[in-house]
Amino acid sequence: MLSKADSVPAQGVGSAYQEQVRLVKELENFDVEINSKKGNFDIYHIHSVNLRYRLRMNKKHINVMYVHFVPSMNDGSIKLWKPIQWIFDKYVNNMYRKADELVVVNPEFKTPLLKLGIKEENITYIPNFVDDKNFYKLDEKSIKNLKVKYQIPEDKFVVLGCGQIQKRKGFDDFIETAKNNPDIFFIWAGGFSFGRITDGYKKYKKIIANPPQNVRFLGIIPRNEMNDVYNISDILFMPSFIELFPMTILEIANIGKPILLRKLDLYPPILFDKYLDGTNVDEFNNQIKLLAGDKNLYELYSKKSKELAAYYNKEYVSNLWNEYYLRIYEKHKKIYNK
Repeated sequence: MLSKADSVPAQGVGSAYQEQVRLVKELENFDVEINSKKGNFDIYHIHSVNLRYRLRMNKKHINVMYVHFVPSMNDGSIKLWKPIQWIFDKYVNNMYRKADELVVVNPEFKTPLLKLGIKEENITYIPNFVDDKNFYKLDEKSIKNLKVKYQIPEDKFVVLGCGQIQKRKGFDDFIETAKNNPDIFFIWAGGFSFGRITDGYKKYKKIIANPPQNVRFLGIIPRNEMNDVYNISDILFMPSFIELFPMTILEIANIGKPILLRKLDLYPPILFDKYLDGTNVDEFNNQIKLLAGDKNLYELYSKKSKELAAYYNKEYVSNLWNEYYLRIYEKHKKIYNK
């Protein structure tokens, strides 16, 4: 495993990497090392696009790239000088082409890779996974104490937003929705992981400095404390414009909290009918009001979240990785003289 995916705090990519490595280490068929400088491996599984990993891609081993993003996904995340952005995009596309095999966490992202000239037979979909030992429902007393800790009104319906504070996360719509629902409390877990190069940095810093009265920004929360944040919330609201397979969704699904997302084509193939969605602030308003006011609807989508978590269980995803590594080893061993 070659990765710097967890070098930037509070990123879903880092969480996905940690879960995947932990899962594969438990499989009997493989010996796994992390960022080793040795060269005698059958498979290099590269999780991030660092140049040092690009230079290690050669014909002595099978090169697997984990596709956590495609260049177009940078829109609304970071703001780079256009020539630099162009060079970076070219570099990433080249790295994907150089790999022997690609793994995507959402089947929708096969299409842009095919447009790069990558063969479909070399692209495999394997979903993300979350261990339910780390994300689970707490008792009422614990939740009450946590609300005091995070200064959350005990009698309010609490809407949670998660992720880096940036345009593509739908942060503007999150704030507008909060303004339209003064009787509901909104919290956001996350911050500026990329600092000043974040698209909209100055604008969003002003909002954080002077938020609406019913909004609290928790800042970047360590992943081992996110279970507490999920438990003090009533629903997850993610109005992102661009995503792959958000770890946040799987994490809060294990606790059984309803999920409200922006209506995107990439969600139905992986989340089925287990969530609510909307296309604009008015629709988000309506969905949140319904969940806050209709106990039966709330219970229905709480149940659907639990069903989603059960579908992406540990055994299922473990089997996918086990079959995948063995398959590509057999596929490429003649080429690499294994």
